[in-house]
Amino acid sequence: MRGDEAPPTRTIFGTDGVRGLSNEGALTPEGVLRLGMAAGQAFRRGEHRHRVVIGKDTRLSGYMIEPALTAGFIAAGMDVILLGPVPTPAMAMLTRSMRADLGVMISASHNPYHDNGLKFFGPDGYKLSDRVEAQIEALMADDANLAEPAEMGRAKRIDDAGARYIEFAKATLPKRVSLEGIRVVLDCANGAGYKVSPTVLWELGADVKTIGVEPDGFNINRNVGSTAPKKLQDRVLEYRADIGIALDGDADRVILCDERGKLVDGDQVLATIAAAMQKTERLRGGGIVSTVMANMGLERYLRGLDLALTRTKVGDRYVVEAMREKGCNVGGEPSGHVILSDYATTGDGLVTALQVLGLVVEEGKPVSEVCQRFEPYPSLLRNVRYKGADPLGTDAVKAAIASANETLGERGRTVIRRSGTEPLIRVMAEADDEGLVKRVVGEVCAAVEAAA
Repeated sequence: MRGDEAPPTRTIFGTDGVRGLSNEGALTPEGVLRLGMAAGQAFRRGEHRHRVVIGKDTRLSGYMIEPALTAGFIAAGMDVILLGPVPTPAMAMLTRSMRADLGVMISASHNPYHDNGLKFFGPDGYKLSDRVEAQIEALMADDANLAEPAEMGRAKRIDDAGARYIEFAKATLPKRVSLEGIRVVLDCANGAGYKVSPTVLWELGADVKTIGVEPDGFNINRNVGSTAPKKLQDRVLEYRADIGIALDGDADRVILCDERGKLVDGDQVLATIAAAMQKTERLRGGGIVSTVMANMGLERYLRGLDLALTRTKVGDRYVVEAMREKGCNVGGEPSGHVILSDYATTGDGLVTALQVLGLVVEEGKPVSEVCQRFEPYPSLLRNVRYKGADPLGTDAVKAAIASANETLGERGRTVIRRSGTEPLIRVMAEADDEGLVKRVVGEVCAAVEAAA
């Protein structure tokens, strides 16, 4: 494919790899097999012995998807290294450090157990571009370039992947900083970080109380984790902890809780880290990168520091692409995906939490003071599930959105988009008046529901 050609339309890949209901669509054994064969063909370049590393979270369906994916890569002539349950950032790091041609994380992130997905990483540890994903889709119908019998790959499992990540994560905290005396409540969402994350914090000296460290294949993200932090907040108050840390199912994002039980979202974390790095002259690119979902309060706060906020469409890989283009080393999303490119090529919930903990220790202040950087604009996000065609294309919904934008004017903004991972329309508005926000979101949602 020439560089000036538009990539084919993607139908299997979404905003964050492939995701959907397990054992349906692309996530049947046959579909995953064909994805593995196609991805193997796309990354079989040169005469060297090719290898792919595969990690997963704790979903039951991982036991089905892992061998199907392995078979596909072996058929394409790639050796397979199986890591077992590891966080997504560990997968990205190990793809690079093990000099693999490709890495794949089997996970549906914050989704419930019955969903699953595949996140692909190139040899540089970064997620694949839209163009490369489209190339993989185009190869799914082509068996012509599969390996000859003597050239098929082999598979092996390694047992020290978690230990490698533990040492990596610990090294991101300066040696002068100890977490001795810090009490932490850690919620691992019964997901991929359930073993390594408590170990990292304990080895750094913290007193660790855990939630969500007993995965059974079905309970990942169920009433725990970054999308359900109520239990975390309660435990922080119960244990009189200094901080609460909630990871999602694959541990690439984090939501924090201060000592008072108040949540600290990704926008506040980005503001905190950006300000600290600017003060020590470590912030590059003249600002940070976030998405269209970032609160207007963050933008105003950064402007006061003479820093720019670059917005991208939703998806952490689009944030990463903009960071690389602009030379920024901090970016992320309100949901808690925070990318610190001095350390990692993708979001890392644990490493992000460690950077905040380092500031708490060095400044000698509680999390509530360290992480409350700005007053967010009133904001409301509602999801509307739909069946069939995308309701955003209907005249009634278009008219409702236009009316909402006219009503808000310069006082606020809307972001209405289709989810890239679920059949949902996400309707978000923010402005300087909470009542106004509720009204316009309600009107747009009503129009979407009527059209759906």
